Amino acid sequence: MRIIHSPFLAFLIVLAGMLAFSSCGDDAKDPANSTTTAPAAPPKREVDPNAKPVPRFDADSAYAYVAKQVSFGPRVMNTPAHDAAGEWLSSKLNSLGAEVEEQEFTAMAYDGTPLKGTNIIGRYNPEMEYRIALAAHWDTRHVADSDKETDPAAVVEGADDGASGVGVLLEIARQLGQSTPGVGVDIIFFDAEDYGEPNNSDSYGLGSQYYAKNLKDPKPTYGILLDMVGAKNARFSKEGYSVREAPVLVEKVWRLAKGLPMSNAYFLDKNVGYITDDHFFVMRDGGVPMIDIINFGDEGFGDHWHTGNDGMNIIDKNTLRAVGQVVAAVVYRDAAGTF
Repeated sequence: MRIIHSPFLAFLIVLAGMLAFSSCGDDAKDPANSTTTAPAAPPKREVDPNAKPVPRFDADSAYAYVAKQVSFGPRVMNTPAHDAAGEWLSSKLNSLGAEVEEQEFTAMAYDGTPLKGTNIIGRYNPEMEYRIALAAHWDTRHVADSDKETDPAAVVEGADDGASGVGVLLEIARQLGQSTPGVGVDIIFFDAEDYGEPNNSDSYGLGSQYYAKNLKDPKPTYGILLDMVGAKNARFSKEGYSVREAPVLVEKVWRLAKGLPMSNAYFLDKNVGYITDDHFFVMRDGGVPMIDIINFGDEGFGDHWHTGNDGMNIIDKNTLRAVGQVVAAVVYRDAAGTF
């Protein structure tokens, strides 16, 4: 799915210019030489004494949004289940008060398959220059190719890998529709993230690559990507590209999380490797700083990743709440000038 590079090996690359590492195998991309044009931190805003308070994140609602996506079946590119889920996501964002754009594109997959994709974007306060992008991918992996999967016929339901991030953002969209803060917010559901080839970074994130290369003003000021944010006992360390390109934003988000009782234990003050996820392409191709909140630890992405076990039974409401409350707090506190 995503190419992982060890930070220690990246250091050795800088010194020796000889080493590269990927958890999925050898990869030619050297994270030390990857470049983005993203600024290091969002600008400081003035305190607004009349700003709207941070709403309480409803984990039951987010869980229901995850379950609804899974009910369509695997959202694999070029399938009826994928298209039906996309139509529901667009209509749902619209019903929650967003100005919705369906960004259609066709991308060539690594195996030569033309993929018909749609990035779904819901905007709140679309006229505002200062914007926060909140993103997740909504498609699912087309093959259960984890080395932890023993069934060659297994299908990936994508409850965590895809639907969890979207479910959290739909609940935040519901809150934004009820009480819109004084900032622009873009809810972005990227398509064609997961139809990639191991060891080929650019074959992933096809929807985010298209989005980033076609950005128009006003661009987001910064962004947060959610990926695999619903599994029981998930833990969120600081991802390498996020730390390198937007270190101040990472520290502010993690510090905020550590101050919230329901989120404290989930956000670790620990760095992990470079993960080529949608945020990387938004930074590289769009020049927008975006950090990745992703469940990745010492055991990798977890036993359910890219297997037939990525179903609703692994989704935990406490994890959804831990992440959702942090993201909601970022948006509303930024609008208040207290982030």
